[in-house]
Amino acid sequence: MSYYVYLIKTINSKISKSYVGYTNNISKRLEKHNTNKGAKSTKGFQWKLIYKKKFISKSKAMSYEYKLKKDRKTRNEIIKKKR
Repeated sequence: MSYYVYLIKTINSKISKSYVGYTNNISKRLEKHNTNKGAKSTKGFQWKLIYKKKFISKSKAMSYEYKLKKDRKTRNEIIKKKR
């Protein structure tokens, strides 16, 4: 089974937010975020996928997710590239 680390960003919002997570089904996870059934911090916003990276193991995906969540510089660089 493949796992993905993803970065989503708010759309049509006065507040610009981003969120990093991991999943084995990106489309299903994005749908949960957009229907207020995702993470607590994503509720009340509409989201679009701007980055994903595939991993062959859950532990590698979780490790990279942790790194990307803490690394604001890399996160902001990804967001700027996707504009």
